[in-house]
Amino acid sequence: MFDLDGTLVDSRLDFVLLCQRLGWPKGTPILEQLHSLECPQQQQQAQRIIEDFELAGAKQAGWMPGAQQLLEQLAQRQFPRAILTRNMRSATTLCCQQLQIPIELVVTRDDAPAKPQPDGLWQIADALQLPVSELLYVGDYLFDLQTAANAGARSCLFRYGDNGRFAGQADYVVDDLLQLLELLPAR
Repeated sequence: MFDLDGTLVDSRLDFVLLCQRLGWPKGTPILEQLHSLECPQQQQQAQRIIEDFELAGAKQAGWMPGAQQLLEQLAQRQFPRAILTRNMRSATTLCCQQLQIPIELVVTRDDAPAKPQPDGLWQIADALQLPVSELLYVGDYLFDLQTAANAGARSCLFRYGDNGRFAGQADYVVDDLLQLLELLPAR
C-alpha cells in the first residue's frame, strides 16, 4: 500500500509556497488548518487555493525513482496494491491517468478521513479482504507512519532528502523503492 506524492510520484508540491499563498505560517498542517477555519468565505477561498495547487501538481507529476519498476514487479508477483493519499479525488485521478499508474484501489481524502486517521487503511484492508496487520504502508512523511500505526499496519519510510528524521517511527526504512522487494515474502 502506498502514499502517492513523494512516494510513487513527484508532484513538485511546494508546501512552503502553499502556506504563503494561504497566508499561513510555514509548516502549517494544511487540511487540519482548513477544517479549523470558522469563516465560510475564508474556508471556500482556502479550499480553492488548495485545489488549484493539487491539480497543478497532478498535471506536472512524474515518477519517483524506482516506483514504476516496483509496481511492475509487484504486479508480476501478484501482490495487492493500493494508494492512500491526502489528495482530493480529482487530482489523484488526473495523476494516475497521466502516469498510467497500475493501481485500481485508490482511497483519497474524499473517501475517508485524511491521514493520519486510520480509516483509509481499514477501507483498503476490507476491500482486499486482508487483516490490516498484513498491510505494509509505504510513505515519505510522518503522517504516513502515524496512519499505519493508528490502523495496526506495518509502515515503511521511503527515506530521502530531510525526511530521515521520521525513521525512528517506521517499522522499515528504504532508501530505494526497489529495496521493498527484499522485504516481501516470495510468491
